[in-house]
Amino acid sequence: MIYPTIQELTKGNYNRYQLAIATAKCARLITDEYVKQRSAAESALTGTKEGSSTIASMIDPALANEKAVKNAINSIHKGEYEIVDAPEAEEEELLPED
Repeated sequence: MIYPTIQELTKGNYNRYQLAIATAKCARLITDEYVKQRSAAESALTGTKEGSSTIASMIDPALANEKAVKNAINSIHKGEYEIVDAPEAEEEELLPED
């Protein structure tokens, strides 16, 4: 069985298409954050002695160890991101909650 279920993720307010679009947008945000952290780690290690630190130790393990889509689904399920209806557009926009 897949966890969380589609019903849990949509909470009865959105269809599968809207959930797929929101998950893809959230996964893109997560991938962008991973790339940002990796670039910062690589530039920080430039010019340092080898063995003192690794790139993997400087990146958030949740971003490095899990697939972006799985992280996106878990983030939507936990409520870290919510699906918001955009008033002027037909497609859903994913915004992080602050």
